[in-house]
Parts: sequence; C-alpha cells; structure tokens
Amino acid sequence: MSENNGKTPVDFWFDPLCPWAWMTSRWMLEVEKVRDVEVRWHVMSLAVLNEDRLDELPEEYREMLATQAWGPVRVVIAAQQEHGEEITGKLYTALGTRFHNRGEGATREAVVAALEEVGLPAELADHMDSDAYDAELRASHKEGIEKVGQDVGTPVIAVPGADGEQVAFFGPVVTPAPKGEAAARLWDGTLLVASTPGFYEIKRTRTQGPIFD
Repeated sequence: MSENNGKTPVDFWFDPLCPWAWMTSRWMLEVEKVRDVEVRWHVMSLAVLNEDRLDELPEEYREMLATQAWGPVRVVIAAQQEHGEEITGKLYTALGTRFHNRGEGATREAVVAALEEVGLPAELADHMDSDAYDAELRASHKEGIEKVGQDVGTPVIAVPGADGEQVAFFGPVVTPAPKGEAAARLWDGTLLVASTPGFYEIKRTRTQGPIFD
C-alpha cells in the first residue's frame, strides 16, 4: 500500500511511442477514478526490447526502431532524472496526446511542445539524440520486463499480490479505452486472472487498430 494516501500502488511501464500502451494508459487513468489505486509511471523501451531479435522483425518495424524509438523515451527518462519522478505521467500524457491522438508523430517539434506544456525546458529535447541516461533507461526497462519475461511488449503493469509480492502482466490490449464502470470491470477481471496461480495468457486476433478518443 502507498504510505501517504492508503491507495494501492500500480506500477506501469510504457514506451511513449507505442499506441497500444497509450490506449492501456488512458484506461488506467480511468481506473484511478473508480478504484482506490495510484499509478506510478516508469519507462521501458521498444528499442531495447527488440535489439537482440531485429532479424526476426519486418523491415518497416526495424526502420521505426532505428529512426524513432530511441528519441521520445530518452527524453522521458532525462526529464525523470533531472526533474523528479512525479513529472513522468504528465509528460507521457502530453507526448502521447500529440503522437497518437493528434497524429503529429514522434517529431522534435511535438516533443518540444509537450515539454513546454508541462513546464519543462525545451532543451530536454536534445536528449532525443543523447545516450546520457541510457543506463538509467535500461535499468528501468529491466525492472519491468523481468517481472513478466521477454516474450511480451509494452505496457507492463505490476500490482501487490495477496502475499505481498507483486503480480505483473502485459496489457491488457484494448481499444477504445474503457471508461467509468466499464474500466472498473476490466480492472477487476484483469486482477482476477493475473493473480490466479499458473495463469499465463488470454488472447484473440485484433480486428481493429487503436481508437483514440
């Protein structure tokens, strides 16, 4: 439990470039309104996740990883390191709204606008091309991915289990992001299956892309 407000901490690992993690994060903000939980935001990296299996990926995805994947997450980890963890969620919302909802893409212009929106210096955008905090980025990524294993992606969510140990899972992958009581039902059901000993996976083929609203 969180020491200061009694709410259950929910650790959420994301890469700001991933549209599906974005959908899940918007659902998680809805869950905060209807369940006694508090999200703690952490970064993980699609580039790091896939760096040892590039030969298995489609050419288009490899190109995205090479040209786009490092910049945004490097800016978030730099902001976190220099301005405190509490800015992470706010910056993620500002970035994701521009990248996904507005369709601006992961451009430097979008990153600068997001930084300015949350009161951070525009110079943090220089970290898009800097490896200054890559050690911290990799450590954050490792912390999240080790909870669920290498065969998943972003997001990763971890919550306290009944025995005090964290229960972690990938997803849920959902679109559009449920709101209100629908968000609460999905949360309750996700916790139920994720906390079942021996449970690993529920999945079906996606028939539509992310619906940003």
